[in-house]
Amino acid sequence: MQTQANVSRHPLEQELISRGVRMTRQGRLLVQILQAADSHLDAIALWQAAKQQDPTINKVTVYRTLAMLKKYGLVDELDLMHLEGGKHYYEAKTTRDHIHLACVKCGRIQEFESSLFEKLKGQIERERQFRIKVVRVEAGGVCDRCQEKSSP
Repeated sequence: MQTQANVSRHPLEQELISRGVRMTRQGRLLVQILQAADSHLDAIALWQAAKQQDPTINKVTVYRTLAMLKKYGLVDELDLMHLEGGKHYYEAKTTRDHIHLACVKCGRIQEFESSLFEKLKGQIERERQFRIKVVRVEAGGVCDRCQEKSSP
């Protein structure tokens, strides 16, 4: 099970419309599912969620829509510690960078935001004269739920 924190995400459909991107009904459905997701979805999970609302949607449409969203920089593609093999997960870009915390026991993914993380990025940019465009940080460990289960 993978959960996302209450982080602020870019409004995907509005971003696409503002860029003049024409959306099909199925593309709009996929974008809406990604936007509303309370977990990190891989392409198959996205396709399965969409099929519940539109049984005619195919995997090619899912992959094309994901490629288009990546092209416009509106989704992040994550491997999330490769907890489930080589799966890649997708999430709508957030307005602030965050850290993914992956539980190596149950697979739960949590998101963590911190002003300290923002300060660290600023320090890197100042000290290395390096303009950060993308940040991906993952930490693997054991979540609070799994720790409670294993406590005597």
